[in-house]
Amino acid sequence: MSEQAQAFSAPGSNDGPGPRVGVLLCHGFTGSPESMRPWAEHLAYRGHAVEVPRLPGHGLTWQEMVPTRYADYSAEVERCYADLKERCDLVFAGGLSMGGTLTLDLAERHPEIAGIILVNAAVASTNRQLLLLPFLKHVVKAFPAIGGDIKKPGASEGAYDHTPLKALSSLVKAWKRVRADLGRITCPVLLFRSAEDHVVDPSSARLILAGINSSDVTEQVLTDSYHVATIDNDAETIFTESAAFIDRVAAARPAEV
Repeated sequence: MSEQAQAFSAPGSNDGPGPRVGVLLCHGFTGSPESMRPWAEHLAYRGHAVEVPRLPGHGLTWQEMVPTRYADYSAEVERCYADLKERCDLVFAGGLSMGGTLTLDLAERHPEIAGIILVNAAVASTNRQLLLLPFLKHVVKAFPAIGGDIKKPGASEGAYDHTPLKALSSLVKAWKRVRADLGRITCPVLLFRSAEDHVVDPSSARLILAGINSSDVTEQVLTDSYHVATIDNDAETIFTESAAFIDRVAAARPAEV
């Protein structure tokens, strides 16, 4: 496992006058923390405590991911959130693709979360091939990769070259529950979506925006990136806009201790 694919952790600084801010960032399905590391480092440089967990079965080999399920990924995100909440006054969460699913799921369970940042988050798909998953997962372990959808030459998220089908099926099943509970989300939301995304189609963003009950919602379209926008041509936009979002929301809220 490369260093970039390992979990990332930054303790943050408590020197400032404002609340102690923690940020939890979640990578995508078959990906690794490599896709989140530049974003995490940008926020850590600003003094925030940042955690990027390596989700179970990820960042190693695709065979290691075969026995894992969405519930395993969610449990790891929950563990990291609890740790940040213990150390920080305010906690934000963000994620790419399935990381966005996990972020929405977390916000549905924790109304106290300060705000969420979504990058090409997935809660649905118009790909009719997914309808075959309940049958195919019992016959085939994996299909060719869905990762690596990046416009920028030379960029890599360290994704697997195979997609474990039982793990994917568990994610698709979780989408239905996450969609049903979107109305529980009332915290501020910053949503990024790529105008051209070959993995997550526009139906997810539409469902998220229609389903949440947040009054503070910002949608931003990324015009020069594909799916893995956190390391694509629009990455700096994500970094700067998310930092400004965190600063604005944190400044408007009293510290929760």
